[in-house]
Formats: sequence, C-alpha cells, structure tokens
Amino acid sequence: MARRFALIDLGTNTFHLLIVELDPDGVQQTLYKTKVPVKLGEGGISKGEITPEARERGLKALAEFRKTMDEHQVEVVKATATSALRNASNGAEVVSAIKEQTGIDVEIISGAREAELIFKGVQLAMEIGPKPVLVMDIGGGSVEFIIGSEKGILWKKSFEIGAQRLLDKFYPDQEQPIKPEQVKALRHYLQDKLQKLTAAVLQHQPEVLIGSSGTFDTLVDMDLAAQGLLRHPDGSPDMPLPLSTFHRQYKALLQKDRAQRMAIPGMLAMRVDMIMVACVAVDWTLEKFNLEKIRVSAYALKEGMLAELLQ
Repeated sequence: MARRFALIDLGTNTFHLLIVELDPDGVQQTLYKTKVPVKLGEGGISKGEITPEARERGLKALAEFRKTMDEHQVEVVKATATSALRNASNGAEVVSAIKEQTGIDVEIISGAREAELIFKGVQLAMEIGPKPVLVMDIGGGSVEFIIGSEKGILWKKSFEIGAQRLLDKFYPDQEQPIKPEQVKALRHYLQDKLQKLTAAVLQHQPEVLIGSSGTFDTLVDMDLAAQGLLRHPDGSPDMPLPLSTFHRQYKALLQKDRAQRMAIPGMLAMRVDMIMVACVAVDWTLEKFNLEKIRVSAYALKEGMLAELLQ
C-alpha cells in the first residue's frame, strides 16, 4: 500500500509544502509542491519575537496547506520550524496556535539538526563525491554551513545570521541600491561571526561551494532567464552556476535599487531584498575560502526530511 506524506518547512522567510507518495519499495512520487512567502521573521526577528501580523500570515498559509493536504488524502504530516520560531520568546505560543487552528504538530528543531537535514537533502539531489565540499544554506533567520563528502558530515554549524537579520542590521533602506559602506560593514560582520567556519575550512579544505535552494535557486533562474530559458519543473535538482556568472550577477545587483532588481527576468518578489545581503555573504565565502566552483542543489531541508523517510 502506498502512503502519502506531507513535509512542511516553516522557514523564517518562506513556508514550504511537499506532498509525496511512497510505496513499500521506497519509490517516491511527488504529488504537490509549493512555497509561500510568509515572512515570519519580518518586523520581529531582531527583537526575538513573532509579530501578530506575521503570526496571522503563518496561520493563514498553514490553513491553506491543511486544505491541500486533505485534498490529497495525506496520512502523515511532518512539520519542522527553524530560526524564527527557535529564537522567538512567543515561539511556543505560536506553535500551540498552529496545532489548535490547523491540527498540524510543529517540531522546532535545533540549528545542528537543521544543518543535518539540509545535508541529507543535498545528498538526495546530487553525487557529492569523495572530496569535501562546503554546503551553504541561506535562510531568513540562520545560515547553515556544512562540510561533508559522500561519506557524510565532517563538520556542521548553524549561524544566526540569516538574510532577514542582515537586512535589519545592514540594509534597512531596501528601495535604494546597497551602499559600498553597507557592504563593507556586512563583510566585517561575517568575518567576525564566522571564525569557527574559517577554522573548519582550514582543517577540511573544501574546494566546491554547494548552495542549497533559496537565493541560489533564484540566481540559477536569473541565469537561465538571461538566456531566454526556463527551468524545467522536472529538471535535475543538481544545477551549475558558473563563478563568472555569479560575479557578473553580483556586480549588476550592487548597482540596482529595488525596482530595478524586481525587473530582472527570473527574479522573485519574495527574494528581491534578501538576495542583496545573501549575495554579499556568498561573495565573501567564495573569496575568503578561495572556492573554485558553485553547484546549486534545488533540494534542502524538506527533502532531507524525505530522505529520512526513504531510509
């Protein structure tokens, strides 16, 4: 008997829903997939709370997810929440409101667990190979870095420096182009906050950056759109992003205000501001660690949850 599972990732910026059917042989079929820009961290993340408006947006999105899951006759629901709820003083209250209004049980996971699931998602997307790679997942609330190879995780850490936090701190005037001094301040901040990453990279010597979903997805879509192409919904989850392409995109983004960013083919409204600070972080990482290649994984946390079900 095939069983239907729903996997929900309640991110700081985006809520994701994936509905799959698994048969006893472990063959999976994706029945439904969506993402909603809830912006759960907006207005409150830097104060350590979920605002009433964000809470309402979250509940509304999950009520829709519940309807979709019922339509697909889902039997098992796995829902995880990350940085915004992890660090919110009213996180537990929001979780119980979700349970009360939608019947969905949400598990708030640690940063270490989040990193582990992201790596499992990436492993499902691509062959990693014997050499260590550096995986980077830029969320709204936290950024996960994982160093691993085909044998598994060598080092992992979640840093509370997600894009919504960086926007609040370094780039509050997002209608305007980002200023050189804002970029400089942000780079200094990363240098300071990521000392443990620097030590780990020195130890394990990864040469390739694997960017997991989010901003990296959008950069791939922008690159394809610039060539008049669209990403195929059933295409490979393992996507290249040439270094020269990233540097060209980043240089162009630095000059643009929000309206100009929004006009870029392939840009998503939900990423239009966060992509700026995220790209500063990607550029810093590539330069700091002398990485020679970027691969993009369309899979991340929710596919990591799926990988565990498949095991």
